[in-house]
Amino acid sequence: MAKHGGYMGGMPGNMQNLMKQAQRMQRQMEESKKALDEKEFTAKSGGGAVEVVMTGDHALKSITISKEAVDPDDVEMLQDLIVAAVGEANRQISEAAEQAFGGMAGL
Repeated sequence: MAKHGGYMGGMPGNMQNLMKQAQRMQRQMEESKKALDEKEFTAKSGGGAVEVVMTGDHALKSITISKEAVDPDDVEMLQDLIVAAVGEANRQISEAAEQAFGGMAGL
């Protein structure tokens, strides 16, 4: 049987290089994702009345609420402050992911 393209059943050299480059890029993205997942993001709301700490994989690590923010007659305000702080932390995480992956990660 005739040999075609100068190679025997394997990938041509150029294709092998592309595959190696793709594997290297995938490893780099995995390492960047792991680093982002482990990074902590802190956000505050209400002038510091509520502070949340989240990791890059969106895990909530802690919430700190000042005593001044706890008003039994206005629980809704405290809820809003918590939602605002968590939203800000999520925004920070998304921004960091955008910087790390240039929009390719789909996070």
